[in-house]
Amino acid sequence: MADRSLEGMALPLEVRARLAELELELSEGDITQKGYEKKRSKLIGAYLPQPPTANGAAVVRCRLQPGEGVPRRPFRSTHIGVCDIREAAARERAASAAGNRPLFYFRFGVDQALPQERRAPVTPSSASRYHRRRSSGSRDERYRSDVHTEAVQAALAKHKERKMAVPMPSKRRSLVVQTSMDAYTPPDTSSGSEDEGSVQGDSQGTPTSSQGSINMEHWISQAIHGSTTSTTSSSSTQSGGSGAAHRLADVMAQTHIENHSAPPDVTTYTSDHSIQVERPQGSTTSRTAPKYGNAELMETGDGVPVSSRVSAKIQQLVNTLKRPKRPPLREFFVDDFEELLEVQQPDPNQPKPEGAQMLATRGEQLGVVTNWPPSLEAALQRWGTISPKAPCLTTMDTNGKPLYILTYGKLWTRSMKVAYNILHKLGTKQEPMVRPGDRVALVFPNNDPAAFMVAFYGCLLAEVVPVPIEVPLTRKDAGSQQIGFLLGSCGVTVALTSDACHKGLPKSPTGEIPQFKGWPKLLWFVTESKHLSKPPRDWFPHIKDANNDTAYIEYKTCKDGSVLGVTVTRIALLTHCQALTQACSYTEAETIVNVLDFKKDVGLWHGILTSVMNMMHVISIPYSLMKVNPLSWIQKVCQYKAKVACVKSRDMHWALVAHRDQRDVNLSSLRMLIVADGANPWSISSCDAFLNVFQSKGLRQEVICPCASSPEALTVAIRRPTDDSNQPPGRGVLSMHGLTYGVIRVDSEEKLSVLTVQDVGLVMPGAIMCSVKPDGIPQLCRTDEIGELCVCAVATGTSYYGLSGMTKNTFEVFPMTSSGAPISEYPFIRTGLLGFVGPGGLVFVVGKMDGLMVVSGRRHNADDIVATALAVEPMKFVYRGRIAVFSVTVLHDERIVIVAEQRPDSTEEDSFQWMSRVLQAIDSIHQVGVYCLALVPANTLPKTPLGGIHLSETKQLFLEGSLHPCNVLMCPHTCVTNLPKPRQKQPEIGPASVMVGNLVSGKRIAQASGRDLGQIEDNDQARKFLFLSEVLQWRAQTTPDHLLYTLLNCRGTIANSLTCVQLHKRAEKIAVMLMERGHLQDGDHVALVYPPGIDLIAAFYGCLYAGCVPITVRPPHPQNIATTLPTVKMIVEVSRSACLMTTQLICKLLRSREAAAAVDVRTWPLILDTDDLPKKRPAQIYKPSNPDMLAYLDFSVSTTGMLAGVKMSHAATSAFCRSIKLQCELYPSREVAICLDPYCGLGFVLWCLCSVYSGHQSILIPPSELETNPALWLLAVSQYKVRDTFCSYSVMELCTKGLGSQTESLKARGLDLSRVRTCVVVAEERPRIALTQSFSKLFKDLGLHPRAVSTSFGCRVNLAICLQGTSGPDPTTVYVDMRALRHDRVRLVERGSPHSLPLMESGKILPGVRIIIANPETKGPLGDSHLGEIWVHSAHNASGYFTIYGDESLQSDHFNSRLSFGDTQTIWARTGYLGFLRRTELTDANGERHDALYVVGALDEAMELRGMRYHPIDIETSVIRAHKSVTECAVFTWTNLLVVVVELDGSEQEALDLVPLVTNVVLEEHYLIVGVVVVVDIGVIPINSRGEKQRMHLRDGFLADQLDPIYVAYNM
Repeated sequence: MADRSLEGMALPLEVRARLAELELELSEGDITQKGYEKKRSKLIGAYLPQPPTANGAAVVRCRLQPGEGVPRRPFRSTHIGVCDIREAAARERAASAAGNRPLFYFRFGVDQALPQERRAPVTPSSASRYHRRRSSGSRDERYRSDVHTEAVQAALAKHKERKMAVPMPSKRRSLVVQTSMDAYTPPDTSSGSEDEGSVQGDSQGTPTSSQGSINMEHWISQAIHGSTTSTTSSSSTQSGGSGAAHRLADVMAQTHIENHSAPPDVTTYTSDHSIQVERPQGSTTSRTAPKYGNAELMETGDGVPVSSRVSAKIQQLVNTLKRPKRPPLREFFVDDFEELLEVQQPDPNQPKPEGAQMLATRGEQLGVVTNWPPSLEAALQRWGTISPKAPCLTTMDTNGKPLYILTYGKLWTRSMKVAYNILHKLGTKQEPMVRPGDRVALVFPNNDPAAFMVAFYGCLLAEVVPVPIEVPLTRKDAGSQQIGFLLGSCGVTVALTSDACHKGLPKSPTGEIPQFKGWPKLLWFVTESKHLSKPPRDWFPHIKDANNDTAYIEYKTCKDGSVLGVTVTRIALLTHCQALTQACSYTEAETIVNVLDFKKDVGLWHGILTSVMNMMHVISIPYSLMKVNPLSWIQKVCQYKAKVACVKSRDMHWALVAHRDQRDVNLSSLRMLIVADGANPWSISSCDAFLNVFQSKGLRQEVICPCASSPEALTVAIRRPTDDSNQPPGRGVLSMHGLTYGVIRVDSEEKLSVLTVQDVGLVMPGAIMCSVKPDGIPQLCRTDEIGELCVCAVATGTSYYGLSGMTKNTFEVFPMTSSGAPISEYPFIRTGLLGFVGPGGLVFVVGKMDGLMVVSGRRHNADDIVATALAVEPMKFVYRGRIAVFSVTVLHDERIVIVAEQRPDSTEEDSFQWMSRVLQAIDSIHQVGVYCLALVPANTLPKTPLGGIHLSETKQLFLEGSLHPCNVLMCPHTCVTNLPKPRQKQPEIGPASVMVGNLVSGKRIAQASGRDLGQIEDNDQARKFLFLSEVLQWRAQTTPDHLLYTLLNCRGTIANSLTCVQLHKRAEKIAVMLMERGHLQDGDHVALVYPPGIDLIAAFYGCLYAGCVPITVRPPHPQNIATTLPTVKMIVEVSRSACLMTTQLICKLLRSREAAAAVDVRTWPLILDTDDLPKKRPAQIYKPSNPDMLAYLDFSVSTTGMLAGVKMSHAATSAFCRSIKLQCELYPSREVAICLDPYCGLGFVLWCLCSVYSGHQSILIPPSELETNPALWLLAVSQYKVRDTFCSYSVMELCTKGLGSQTESLKARGLDLSRVRTCVVVAEERPRIALTQSFSKLFKDLGLHPRAVSTSFGCRVNLAICLQGTSGPDPTTVYVDMRALRHDRVRLVERGSPHSLPLMESGKILPGVRIIIANPETKGPLGDSHLGEIWVHSAHNASGYFTIYGDESLQSDHFNSRLSFGDTQTIWARTGYLGFLRRTELTDANGERHDALYVVGALDEAMELRGMRYHPIDIETSVIRAHKSVTECAVFTWTNLLVVVVELDGSEQEALDLVPLVTNVVLEEHYLIVGVVVVVDIGVIPINSRGEKQRMHLRDGFLADQLDPIYVAYNM
């Protein structure tokens, strides 16, 4: 590009201006590229051959950056637009030397030759950058700096070389709605706002300046393609993502991990395990993953094949995270336990302040001029009577025509009228509503300054205190509630308003103005003259000299969104006006143009108060006019020959945008252009650009006067207007790195990150200023240190209304010297501004306390971060003015969050790439990580009344998950560097040492047992029989008509029942059928595929009678054959069943066409239908020869997705039934209600076996019937007056959710649960304490005793270890420290203490059962205070796994383990569950102290992360609490990344809200970084029949891309 030709040319101003216009015409498409080049060469042709002169000619930087002056082409070169930074510095030095603007540099405490300045004066070519038509928003002008933009681009170029690949999130199609441009309305900022907003009629799509040439597509493809050539495109139809994501997935799919056994630990910052990734070269014949359908296959750590897309992204994330980010830190601090959080050690190389202690700086003396009035009201009276015709205020309509001129005479008479009416016409004569000193609200719109001014002075004359606030537009305005709190605390009962405003307020149907949320009840009083009574002739307001009474209260919004009222006394008000008059050299009858909000701050001080003191004429420009015509204020300056204008940098920027339409602008009348936000360091760019463009229109450099102000200290400093144009303004280029440590360092040439600051003039007349350390005691700063500016003066606020504590901290500060002595007896006021006093008493501000974010001990300013984000070619993707930066506290440190509004026309990929570049830019420039970057749809961020972004409200929405972003990128891996040290496993301590250690420390070895079976008195006849089949025959003879089973249907009526003899006879017939039709031998296996009911029981005993081994199998679900039938087939095949018995209906289902589609129906074994049985009796009933022979097989799918069948011998079955009979005291006279699935575990034993053994009646309630009638189980319990009942967690959950609102109607139906003695939840997991407690609470009103609800515990090796019986102590609950648990230690804490986890005892240990807690690795016994594996020894242990292959090692390990030390003789079965024992203070039935067993979780499911053991349920509980829309959650790990899957109950728009909340809560409570957050629909997380989550199934589904997630976020 021909940019270089202009470097080193001196061009006259008019040529520069013409060039700038040309460039703008090109960018707006008014001329072609060819035409542009032709005209441009014509313009500069005359200047081309001249060599630079000796004194350094002006250098014009006209480097066109892509997208700036030319239509953007896809650049492939990596360096266009990113020049060598040294070269740029040299050019800029030449430029500044040539610009004849002497530069002001400083470094304190060191006298040295100062380097030249690097900021170029903004010449027209760079000024022309400011001519860009802006789409909406603002704040941009404050954040513009070409040096900064260039620095950002250079930083990004560096990153480009590093090739970072960031996985893009996956979105469901419905979330990626491409909005068409026609349907799009730009963000509406027309809320009568004044502070931020848009210029109407802007062209939408023009690119801005500051665009880097890094083409993102190219960048990411380079980053991920590396050297591969063989990429195939996977199917792009299912994905909501885009091409790059697929290419990425394909490439990643071809990288495979060498070492399958141990996935690398990417969550620690070590580089021990590096993944070797093979990248297939074009020619080499490396092994590529086999194709699987149209997606590539990868293998998981277990060798499970998964499709590529999801796992490729995870793999890519793993690879990205492996790059060492920050050096690991060595030091740790103890966080109230041995939980070691890393603490950031100070960097030894960090810059430290070296200067001397600063001295307080005095402003000039406030000179008392003879004709200064004794009070502001006196001034008004004087001008109103001497010069009643003098104009005081001119207001404009939206066409820029004068709407109304308020003269001093009118202001005086009307203010008197308002004062009279406030005091005498509100309330009664005896009880006036408002007395002098009371507060009243002033509610006036931004376009009616005249009414406001009259009301304000009316209040001053009546001696009441005005509280000006914004007009509430709706009942839900952002921050409006806090304003209401302020009014309430000020005791406001009356609101003054204008007629038009009163009509526009929201009204209720009756015409009343509703009470706004949080507001006190107000009387609305209209101040228009026609509504007021005339004061009597003899009434005059009492005009006193200014005193210490409060004059007015200005509201201030804090960082956290709360609103405070700053009180300003009458003497402060007057002194402030005097100080401003002196500083600005105001004289009578000057004209001043005011664009600012006249209700507060600079707009109020200059445009309403000081103007009246000096009888000036104010031209007030409403915000609505600025939006239509951004040049209006400049036109008014010309039209009225105004001497002073009060603007913000935004108004200057807008004027630049629109100025080329104007030829006759002349600003020579201006002697002072007050820049109200001059304290924002980024306002300097607007000032420079404005000066450059308007210098040719008569604007002088010394006219621009930035000022610094704060609500507490009023005007802090202002640059004085000088007549001497040779005295340049002060400015410094500071190192941003130094600033983060609060140290001033003039930038050393090489640095990218600099902050250029301009001075805001001198301290105010009559004031003293110093800077103190921002936190801790107010100690004076050194001369090269940044501190909070403090001011001591009369002209400041005096307090926060009604808040004495906060007032003391802000308004009564006594700065100390290093020796601890106060520097003055008078208090100083904190201004809330961060800065320093430079040479010559010039004040510099580098940021605000409110925008300060302290991350890892370094300070960052929100505005600086915004500036960097906006320098990354923003205009295409986000609205410049609509960006919010704040910090949230997560895990003991502040974390930076950036929220921006995204343009509707930007694609997912564009936005995502913009986001990743912003992260890189901020990392390079500020050396700080961004925790979360969120893009929200256009126009959705909450606004302040003045159109800006309401920061605290945005933060609030973010934290409560109501922001609804459309894109989120979280980077916890990069930012969070203070995680606890990963746990180092100790070198193996032998089990013997552990045991000795426990004995020495007085801890007992953790073992316990149930009652001894031998010692229990038991006169039960059933004991005589070894086999259940014999017990049934005996019962059929002795009590033939005794009812054993009653089956209920969904209406609660009896569907079927069985007596002893009926069961016996049916069993006989089934036995005959098996022998005759099935030709089965004894010992053959028979699969029983029945719905829960009586047939199942009869078939089971029929098998025993025939000598066959029954296996109960859940029948396939008719509506879901495809997924349920394969499980049936698998169990039938694995159990080697010779025959399958079932009902006629299921028989048809197994052979149906739907079944044939799911499995091979030709390979079913013989299927017998038991609906029509033979009428014969068997010749003889089989009797086993040995009690250790197999009675039945128990098959079940574990939570980890393993199908395991265990063998139950006859001896174990009888021992089991006896143990339960004794524990629950079951006799033939008892009735027990059972609402369980009868296919495995304790559920099957209770349903089929116990009644036959103990003789009690079982009332059977199939859980599936509860889906149609949730109250069925409880109604049955009540109707049959049952004392003992058993259910599952899913049943309990169904009742809790389904009957929660019906307890009253159930009570009316006579439901009574007061007879229930035990209600046991049958489970194989940690007790779900929250569910059991809410169930108990819910049904307490129906008579359920809270102590009745308990749980049991069983597992594969022993189907029931614990079961809460009838006698003995109630189940206990303990609270353990979750952090200790991660280290396998048990530490009891008080309820409610931080990190406490409630655990409920899993019921009482059954008779005949012994338990010990062992170390799962060393197999040594553990002490009471340790978490270990529960081992069990009992007569009813299963005798082993039933496996075809006979995996003996597993068999012997699980069923025949011995301790490695201590009692090495006993044979134990390992349950695979972690838990601990605790001896309680309670006594058992036999008088011993009771040992309680607490189950913590399955060993298989526990996740080892950072060397610690985590149980998924704990993390899931935290996540479910994080947001109301999360209904269920499951977590698992994949290549050591934590994956969190949440089910969303809400609109898909809420999906992205969950990502930050989930990440936060897991960090805060578990010190873990979430790698992937997956948001899915309700019901996606698979749950088994016992209500347990199948996390491994979920993992496989996720990796195979079968979940159809709403959103998948990959945290960086």
